[in-house]
Amino acid sequence: MITIQEISSKKEIKEFVKLPFKLYKNSKTWVPPIIKEEVKIFDKNINPVFDNAEARLFLAKKNGEIVGRIAAIINWIETKQQNIKKMRFGWFDFIDDFEVSKALLDQVESIGKENNLEFIEGPVGFSNLDKVGLVTSGFDHIANMITWHNHEYYLNHYKKYGLTKEKGYSESKFYYDDINPEDFRRIKNLVLKRYQLKALDFTSSKEILPYTDAMFDVFSASHSVLSSFVEINKKQRDYFKKKFIPFLNPEYVKFVVDKDDKLVAFAIVTPFYGKALQKMNGKLWPFGIFHLLKAKRHSKTATFYLIGVLPEYQKKGVTSIIFDQYYNEFTKNGVIEYFRGPELDDNLAIHQIWKHFNSKVFKTRSTFRKTI
Repeated sequence: MITIQEISSKKEIKEFVKLPFKLYKNSKTWVPPIIKEEVKIFDKNINPVFDNAEARLFLAKKNGEIVGRIAAIINWIETKQQNIKKMRFGWFDFIDDFEVSKALLDQVESIGKENNLEFIEGPVGFSNLDKVGLVTSGFDHIANMITWHNHEYYLNHYKKYGLTKEKGYSESKFYYDDINPEDFRRIKNLVLKRYQLKALDFTSSKEILPYTDAMFDVFSASHSVLSSFVEINKKQRDYFKKKFIPFLNPEYVKFVVDKDDKLVAFAIVTPFYGKALQKMNGKLWPFGIFHLLKAKRHSKTATFYLIGVLPEYQKKGVTSIIFDQYYNEFTKNGVIEYFRGPELDDNLAIHQIWKHFNSKVFKTRSTFRKTI
């Protein structure tokens, strides 16, 4: 018999967070989150997203054993200000038993109907800076710190429930030897001179901080045209700064400013933390921190996490400046493999940026929706 329990206590949320550790115990491709940090996501006293959103968490139990979980999420900015009547769901994991997955999705549908919403969509988080998408191909490739992973049987459960593909995402990779620096160097100097721009490099997080609010402004301006975009507020910006800056190498953060020191473009790259997080197995202390620091300082693989260009500077070659910065940095540090994504299939602007890099798609993922 399947029972569904709505949870709220810290102990229960920790059980919610730890379920995938059981489901993926022997997986070589799943990347565990840091348990302590994952629990904080659902703490209303810590995560400011709850100023404009709500999440109800559910566990599924079979014969007293936890066998599934789901987060039912409403982003009120999305539903009220943007008038997108979406009931979100995420953190959706389950054993290969349709009775379990159905019971969890039924909870999401019910909450959506109670709030007069029109459809459910997932797996997604609260905003565009959260993890997104169900893996649909590339299951044999290790996941990343910024992505969810799932078993192949999940897709059958989605389809059986009546969910259909809503948005597609791809993850790609390319190598140092695939790069011809002349592709961007020949126009970089021209762009710098024509638009009176300047490239900024950093050696400490302290140097980055004065530009972070402007970075979020550029992020919003460059991504607001996407159908999935939801604005994030000042408190959320501060939350993400605190959450992600410890994982960044300052040398891997690149900004471009105009003659008035106004930010016009940025990119954030992180070292690849997947294997380090596997060794940590969810625990930062006492030894996990050393795996993290080793990857931060010595990883020869990097992940392109975010890139943004003000709309008025798009299609003007500004990214050539950023790519030249990274090429020099990666040459110096011996970083030879690069991951991208997840990137929306219909984000034509981002795909145009990478056209010279001979990238190969290694994984696809999608969100799914159902009218309620």
